Amino acid sequence: MEPAAAPEADTLVAREAGGRRAGRSASSSWSGSLILASLTGAFGSSFLYGYNLSVVNAPAVYIKKFYNETWERRYGFSVDESTLTLLWSVTVSIFAIGGLVGAIIVTPIVKFFGRKCTLLLNNVFAVTAAILMSLSQLAGSFEMLILGRIIMGVDAGISLSALPMYLSEISPKEIRGSLGQVTAIFICVGVFMGQVLGLPEIFGTESRWPFLFGVIVVPALVQIVILPFLPESPRYLLLEKHNTSKAEKAFQTFLGKDDVSQEVEEVLAESRVQRNTKLVSVLQLLRTRAVRWQVITVVVTMGCYQLCGLNAIWYYTNNIFSEAGINSKTIPYVTLSTGAVETLAAVSSGLVIERLGRRPLLIGGFGLMIVFFAVLTVSLTLQNNVTWLPYLSIFCILAIIASFCIGPGGIPFVLTGEFFQQSQRPAAFMVAGTVNWLCNFAVGLLFPFIQSGLQNYCFLVFAAICFAGATYLFFVLPETKNKTLSEISHAFAKRNKVSLEMQEMNHYPEDRKSSAEQESNFTSSVDNGETKHAIV
Repeated sequence: MEPAAAPEADTLVAREAGGRRAGRSASSSWSGSLILASLTGAFGSSFLYGYNLSVVNAPAVYIKKFYNETWERRYGFSVDESTLTLLWSVTVSIFAIGGLVGAIIVTPIVKFFGRKCTLLLNNVFAVTAAILMSLSQLAGSFEMLILGRIIMGVDAGISLSALPMYLSEISPKEIRGSLGQVTAIFICVGVFMGQVLGLPEIFGTESRWPFLFGVIVVPALVQIVILPFLPESPRYLLLEKHNTSKAEKAFQTFLGKDDVSQEVEEVLAESRVQRNTKLVSVLQLLRTRAVRWQVITVVVTMGCYQLCGLNAIWYYTNNIFSEAGINSKTIPYVTLSTGAVETLAAVSSGLVIERLGRRPLLIGGFGLMIVFFAVLTVSLTLQNNVTWLPYLSIFCILAIIASFCIGPGGIPFVLTGEFFQQSQRPAAFMVAGTVNWLCNFAVGLLFPFIQSGLQNYCFLVFAAICFAGATYLFFVLPETKNKTLSEISHAFAKRNKVSLEMQEMNHYPEDRKSSAEQESNFTSSVDNGETKHAIV
C-alpha cells in the first residue's frame, strides 16, 4: 500500500504549496514590464488582426471604383459586375487564406526564433503589406492590394498563435486568464479603430482611403522599437534553450522581484517530466491519448469562435439600422457603437475572468447568444408589422456582440495556452490556428448562400452551433482558473482513459526512460530527511 499512498501524499504536498502561492494577491503580479510586454505585443499583433477585419468595410465603394478604373485603363472597357464582385470577394476572403498559411508555418518559427523574436520578425510581413496596399492606387495596380491582403493574413496567422503563447508563458498563473484576454481586447480595439479611421472626416474618402492601409506600419514600428528591450519567454529560455541565467533574469523582470527560485523550480519540474521529449509534431500531438480531449476541446472552442455567427451580425448591422429609421449618412457613426460595445465587453471579461473562471464566461457567453439570436430572428421577421421592433433588433445586435466578447471572443486562446506542456504548445497553437482560419474562410464562403436560402432564419443556424458548443463545454471543460498544468491534466485524465502518472508525464512510449530514471527525475528529497515528494 505504501507505493499507492506516496503519490497521494505527493499530490497533497504539491497542492498545499500551490495553494500558498495562489494566495498571493493577483494585483501584486502585475509588474510594469509584464504590462508593457502584453500591451506592446498585442498592439503590434492582435490589434492589427482586428483592424484588418474591419478596415475594408468603409472604403469598399471607393476600392471597387478603383478596380473598375484600373481595368478600364488597361483593357479599354469597364469590368462586368460579376468580375468586380469576384475581385472584391477575393480581396476580402484572401486574408483568411494568408492567415491559414501563417498558422501552419508558426510552429517551426517559434521553435527556432522564440516567442518574442517571432513577434518581432512578423512585423516584416506587416510593413511589407502596408507598403503594397497603401501604394496600390498610386501604382494603378489592384493586384498590389490583393497581395498585401494575403501577406497581412500571414502576419495575423502567425501573431494569433505566437502572441497567446508568449503571454501564457510570461504570466503568473494568478493572472494568466486576465493577461490572456489582452489578445481579445486588442482585437476588439483594432476593429473599433478600423471603424473610426474609416469615417469620412478621417480616411473614408475616395482620395484618402490608401492611408487606411498605410497606418498599419504604426503598430508594427511601435512593437519593433519597444519589444527588443523586453525579455524572451522565461519558459522558452529554460525548457527549450536550457539557459537558466537568462530565464531567471526574465522571471525577475516580468515578476518584479529578485527571488524567483520558486518560479524557476516549478518550470524545472516540468522539464524533469519531459527531459527526453522533443518538440512534438502536430501528428504526434493528435496521436497522444493523454491530451486527446484537450485537443478536441481546443478544436470545438476555436470552431465555435468563428462559426457562432458574429460575422453574420456585421453583415446585417447596416440594414437593421436603416430599418430603424436611422439616416444612411448617420449609420457609419451609429455603427461605432458596435465596436465600442465589443471593446467594453472584452475589457470587462478581462477584469472578471480570474474571479468567475473560464467555464462560466465561455458557456454563459454562448448561452446568451442563443437567447438573443432567437429574439433577433423573431424581431426581424415581424419588424415590418410592429414599429418598435427594429429598435429591439438593434439591442439584440449589441447584446450578441457583448455576449460573444465576454467569453467566446477571447477564452479559446487562453485555453490553448493552458492545456498543453511546453513541448506540445506550438503544435497545439498550430491546430487551433488552422481550425480558426479554415472556419473563418468557410463562413465567408458559405454565409451568402445560407443568408440567401434562409433569410432572417439564418440566425437559427448560428444559435444551433452556439447550443452545440455550450453543451459540449458544459460536460467536458474543467475549470482551469489558478490551476497548474499538472492539475489541468489530472482533470482530463479519466476522460482520456490514462493513468494519472501517464497523464502527468505526457510521454511517448519510445521517449520514456526506465522507471528508476523517471523516479529520479520526478522526485526531490528534502535535506532533513522528511517525506519524499513530487514537484508539480
